[in-house]
Amino acid sequence: MKVSVGVPLKVAFRPWVEGLENVPADGPAILASNHLSFSDSFFLPAVLDRKVTFIAKAEYFTTPGLKGRLTAAFFKGVGQLPVDRSGARGAGEAAIKSGVDVIERGELFGIYPEGTRSPDGRLYRGKPGGLARVALATGAPVIPVAMIDTEKIQPPGKVMPKLMRPGIRIGKPLDFSRYNGMEHDRFVLRAVTDEVMYEIMKLSGQEYVDIYASAAKRQIAEAAKAEKQAEKQAQKALEKERSGNK
Repeated sequence: MKVSVGVPLKVAFRPWVEGLENVPADGPAILASNHLSFSDSFFLPAVLDRKVTFIAKAEYFTTPGLKGRLTAAFFKGVGQLPVDRSGARGAGEAAIKSGVDVIERGELFGIYPEGTRSPDGRLYRGKPGGLARVALATGAPVIPVAMIDTEKIQPPGKVMPKLMRPGIRIGKPLDFSRYNGMEHDRFVLRAVTDEVMYEIMKLSGQEYVDIYASAAKRQIAEAAKAEKQAEKQAQKALEKERSGNK
């Protein structure tokens, strides 16, 4: 996949990279990145010599038919692990277990602390579960990563990507060994997550918003729905007024 996907990506889009020396040549580490685009999971591994394993919803791997099998093969090839979101505690525990397994194999584990893509290009509050718990359970260093302009390559609703240069800034590894044995302390989990998000903010230059991206998406959807309903009501009122004037 580094040859079939990574090489064409680098040739076509020519992503620029800063801080590549901060990724260790071997041994485990956690790459914690902002999340602007679906393509983030492709551009970051493309510029690294090592394999990066991310997590993805299990539906990508279980869809029936030829298209489903091709999709599953593609996601496996680019280093995605299926996470079953069913069950009492959902994706959280599954993501943590997957991350610990990757780290224990001495590999690179990629994670998006925001939990979902940014709806508007701003940086949102990190979720204190997966990232912090994997880091504290394994002792692996956390490397902050900032994806730059990837959301401009293929904005929502656009089929064809725009040929432009995205950027990747990789920060220095963060050591959280001072919190050893405290992976179940919610205040420690929040402190670790906030420290990582602060470093990502400095690298990316994004405006920080102290709410979860998932909540922001709900607010945006509700506002769009309310606006649509208001437009319908205004149209009905206008039609009623016109019919009354006849």
